[in-house]
This record gives sequence, structure tokens and C-alpha cells, in this order.
Amino acid sequence: MLAMLKQAGVEAVTNAEWDSPETGRFARIHDPEGNPIELWQPPTD
Repeated sequence: MLAMLKQAGVEAVTNAEWDSPETGRFARIHDPEGNPIELWQPPTD
């Protein structure tokens, strides 16, 4: 998903501190008005 967003010109912000094995991985993008949108990938079993 992040690669597709980058290819479309959308900046996705990631931070290793946001990720954990218990909660999964996170990234943040912003809509055209500047509102943040959080993307979440659940943890793998």
C-alpha cells in the first residue's frame, strides 16, 4: 500500500516507534485539506 501511495505522489509518514508486535504497524497520510488519516496493518500471527 505504501509503495502504491508513493507512486501516486502521496507522502506517507512512518515511525518505528508507532509499531509494535502487539498492535501492528502504522503510517499516516493527509487528505487534500490537511487532515491526518492513519493507516493500520494488524500484527501477523
